[in-house]
Amino acid sequence: QVQLVESGGGLVQPGGSLRLSCAASGIAFSINPMGWYRQAPGKERELVAASRSNGNTNYTDSVKGRFTISRDNAKSTVYLQMNSLKPEDTAVYYCHARVLTLDSRDLEVWGQGTLVTVSS
Repeated sequence: QVQLVESGGGLVQPGGSLRLSCAASGIAFSINPMGWYRQAPGKERELVAASRSNGNTNYTDSVKGRFTISRDNAKSTVYLQMNSLKPEDTAVYYCHARVLTLDSRDLEVWGQGTLVTVSS
């Protein structure tokens, strides 16, 4: 069974940077795509960025030019570099992956979430 373990959240001042990491453990036929969602207080969970194993990426409009998603396929790890952070980026960030298991089940797997707080 694939599990996702996140790290890298914390408190940062506006304009600062943080890097989130998410490592997938376990055996699967494929883990693709991998990405990040976030959920701010009182708001719905939204996709922030996603990365496919072929290198394709997509971002929500509000983070384009500030956030960069990258992926190490050999390590089954996805990263989110967040620059020029704004208070409105404050949220719990969740790693997400689509997993195709060895017995051909198509699953969505979530990490436990890591809190990012942008405040002075």
